[in-house]
Amino acid sequence: MLSVTSGNAQSIVLASAPERPPMPIVVGNWKMNGLLDSLGEVERIARGVGGTRADVRLALPATLIALAALKGGELTIGAQDVHPEPCGPRTGGIAATMLRDAGARFTLVGHSERRTPQGSDDDSRVAVKLQAARAAGLEVILCVGETADDRRAGKEAAVVEKQIRRALCNVVLGNWLTIAYEPRWAIGSGTLPSLGKIAAMHRTIRSALAAMAGHDVPLLYGGSVSAANAREILSVDSIDGLLVGNASLTADRFVPIVEAAA
Repeated sequence: MLSVTSGNAQSIVLASAPERPPMPIVVGNWKMNGLLDSLGEVERIARGVGGTRADVRLALPATLIALAALKGGELTIGAQDVHPEPCGPRTGGIAATMLRDAGARFTLVGHSERRTPQGSDDDSRVAVKLQAARAAGLEVILCVGETADDRRAGKEAAVVEKQIRRALCNVVLGNWLTIAYEPRWAIGSGTLPSLGKIAAMHRTIRSALAAMAGHDVPLLYGGSVSAANAREILSVDSIDGLLVGNASLTADRFVPIVEAAA
């Protein structure tokens, strides 16, 4: 086990160097969508991607996780967020242990929609949520990304590096971690950054990880992903997979993205 200290005195503990994934990772984030009737769509997605050479995951509303874990076949079922506390008087909160008990195997942490004033997740809260998820044995997809104002000011790299340093301070790194870069200004806009901008940010992320811990983790891209642009995005060497929002809600739209990735 190796402890590495970065320039800001925050340390990362490395259990073993995670390897780049042997196949692309495609994660569907259903956000606040899905009723019991939607479980049929989960089954259709599972059938549609069966045998496809891709690691396919769905981040579902907490209300669907338990049943989806039973009906999702080889799909990996996870959550969209986690409460930082393990239990207690937190009305409406869902602890990591509850998600794991329901059948979730991973959770998103720090999604752009959770970092807004409505979600109120700052870097410190994201770090505590990540630690809570790990304590419960959940894998984590850490979401990072800049706002439009950050990019206009030329601060996008510094903002994302800070998000990574704060989130990964004093945790034991391993194969449980994936990082998803999602430019916050592109989420749901239908606007895709240039491949050059995506590649540049992924290089920034890999450099930050190398400086802090000397190794890589899988990197995803998220933000207005569709079947029409999935193959183009994945042509960027630094990208290991995709985080898909609205296009993951139906098999008709999501399966072609998985096929393009595979």
